[in-house]
Amino acid sequence: MKSKISQFIILFVFVSGSIFAQEKTIFQKNGVAINGYDPVAYFTDNMPVKGKETLSFDWNGVKWQFSSDTNLALFKANPEKYAPQYGGFCAYGVSENHKSPTDPNAWTIVDEKLYLNYNPKVKELWTKDIPNRIKKANDYWPLIKNSKD
Repeated sequence: MKSKISQFIILFVFVSGSIFAQEKTIFQKNGVAINGYDPVAYFTDNMPVKGKETLSFDWNGVKWQFSSDTNLALFKANPEKYAPQYGGFCAYGVSENHKSPTDPNAWTIVDEKLYLNYNPKVKELWTKDIPNRIKKANDYWPLIKNSKD
């Protein structure tokens, strides 16, 4: 009987650890992407706009918030078009082979794709060589997207 209980405890710890060890592929705070900013607004309003909790959509296990019903509908129809690249982690950081958080106000759109950066100073570094940074980030992202933040 003791052996069965020990086996159960070991199995429980292993399974629990596996569940909690799963790494985030989308940058989030408290389960919300882009600190609650509307990903579609970057494209439609050409600026960051805070979303509303009442206008949200769960995609890839993360809550995305929107400033309007129209933006919510656009995202639902094509989330890959509007979601930031590299899961919303800092594009410059990914180009340096690591994941970093982002500031919704440090952003660029290149070839109709949204890129976020850690802060405005890092965005300046990013903008000095965007094509090369995107190439490096595209190479690194498959290797680090499931790694610990």
